[in-house]
Amino acid sequence: MSTETQQPKEQTEYAEESHAGAVHSENGTPQPGGSEEPSLNQIQADLERFRDLALRSQADFENYRKRANRDKEDAVRYSNFSLVEKLVPVLDSFELGLTAARNHEGAASIVSGMEMVKRQLEDVLHQFGVEPVEALGLPFDPNLHEAVAQEPSTEVAEGAVVRQLRKGYRLKDRLVRATLVVVSGGPAA
Repeated sequence: MSTETQQPKEQTEYAEESHAGAVHSENGTPQPGGSEEPSLNQIQADLERFRDLALRSQADFENYRKRANRDKEDAVRYSNFSLVEKLVPVLDSFELGLTAARNHEGAASIVSGMEMVKRQLEDVLHQFGVEPVEALGLPFDPNLHEAVAQEPSTEVAEGAVVRQLRKGYRLKDRLVRATLVVVSGGPAA
């Protein structure tokens, strides 16, 4: 038996319907009006090409669906990012006011009230996943810290943070603002 006689009836009907009346030109391209049928190899090649195309399209759609879900989750997870970004400087100003009030005699009740408000604000930020970035005494990390100066220090190892000039914050695992720091250059020469 030849491979053409083993071919399923559906493939034969496909070949007859799709190429009925086709005539091939000298270069082998189908021309209208002829009665030649495509070869089994050509039909199998077309079938493989369409199967491959279907699989690629399915994979592309699956990747798109996963990316869209990931983007949606990130949008929900970091929806408060811009609010936190604008609120952090307000917290800085509040802490500066609290420091000034502590240095003023006779402002004990005001300091007490301001400390209570500061704790409440920090608790609310913590509930939404906002945490300060620790820096003091830790090795300098350019992903979390922004160095503005380097100074000699005998107490702190070279490359570690000597002073923190401004707090940094992160929202969950995303950095909102880097911590401004002064880095140790080691003992003075």
